[in-house]
Amino acid sequence: MKLIRPLLFHLLLYCAIQTLGVKIQSVPGVNNEGVIQTELEKTVSLVCQSDSGHETQADEELVWMRNGKVVSLTEENKKGRSSVCVTPIISEDDGATFTCHLSKNDTVTASVTLNVTYPPQLSGSEEVAVEEGAVLVLQCDIWANPPVFSVSWTLNGSTVDLLAGGFSVTNDGFTSRITANRVEKSLHEGTFQCTAKSPIYEEYSKKFIVAVTEKTLKVPLMPMIAGLVVVCLTALLAIASRWNKITKCCK
Repeated sequence: MKLIRPLLFHLLLYCAIQTLGVKIQSVPGVNNEGVIQTELEKTVSLVCQSDSGHETQADEELVWMRNGKVVSLTEENKKGRSSVCVTPIISEDDGATFTCHLSKNDTVTASVTLNVTYPPQLSGSEEVAVEEGAVLVLQCDIWANPPVFSVSWTLNGSTVDLLAGGFSVTNDGFTSRITANRVEKSLHEGTFQCTAKSPIYEEYSKKFIVAVTEKTLKVPLMPMIAGLVVVCLTALLAIASRWNKITKCCK
């Protein structure tokens, strides 16, 4: 009798697991770690349904959640089998976790996580005008998944000489920035190029066509306006004070 009870308990537990299970199927497929690999602009289709195959669960209501927040579903998409479509995939979908559980028992659950890969958004060219003696700042957005493993800067096809050009370069994993604190035409005019290398994508780059202009004399606008106002008012007051004499001369 003592041997029968543990066996009966495990049998009941096994039956409960078989009856209450849910599973998620996806396109593209999910790996053994519950992760779905995808890319930008793609589509991910998720389907949640009973994992037991019992007809008694055909009317069980299902709930979808994304990062802990309930996903809105139509009534006909809640019973027994429920689907969610994520399209188009964007970078903000990276790391998003989709969870499906029974409405009556949220401990009966299944989850998948999206891993969205994308290259750095670098392309094309940009024209930049800067005055001699001013500060030059150029920056490239290098955020990518997986992260880029190298970023390089060139000027007119050659690697930027940081010491000779008085440059400084910073890279925080999101942005690569090159700075020159005092621009000189002979050192800083030309075509800069930022190039990022990804472990799974090809190289991506962006060009900056920098034109150095002569330093212009900047005259403070407000003092000039104030001075003109004072001059005009003084002239008007002088005319007003001599108006009588002027009118007598005219007679």
